[in-house]
Amino acid sequence: MDVIHIQGDNLKHFKLSPFLIFSDLVDKCECHMNKEMQSIIRNLQNTLNGEPWYGKPILALLQGADPAQVNVKPNANSHTLNELLYHMIYWAEFTLNCVHGIRPPVDYDDLDWPAIDPVEQTWQKGLSRFKTIHGQLTDQLQTKDDTLLKEMVEGTRYNFRFMLNGLIQHNIYHVAQIAYITKLLDT
Repeated sequence: MDVIHIQGDNLKHFKLSPFLIFSDLVDKCECHMNKEMQSIIRNLQNTLNGEPWYGKPILALLQGADPAQVNVKPNANSHTLNELLYHMIYWAEFTLNCVHGIRPPVDYDDLDWPAIDPVEQTWQKGLSRFKTIHGQLTDQLQTKDDTLLKEMVEGTRYNFRFMLNGLIQHNIYHVAQIAYITKLLDT
């Protein structure tokens, strides 16, 4: 029998028979790879609160918006800041639900721009919800490993890797719109 040395936190020795397959070896060495998941979590946290390459983090840009202007449309074809925020919340909730194993509704794409009642869905409530959801998502992802990333998201045509990276990109895209609209409204 062969002996393989596996390095990690603890050096382990395994005696292999010809019938032992690689997946058994991975299970026995308890080396659950999560490098990519940890990278996604760091990227999400960095874009929210850190020092992203593109400039101010998302939460700083959102908190910098003037609450008196969040329901103003700069023109007839654009969204308000509040509409953009609640759209971002929708997709963060969608992602969190998928990570929890909740199947998305069949018409999920039709629900991504919900009607906003500015009395009920205030900017401050939205900011709080945005932070809470992303905190819950980060906490939930900390319990997962890289195997999740290859799994298909139920009810969609993509895997979790695509969805999680997409959420980060989606947040950046829309916070850039928020920053631009904020500048337009300030002039």
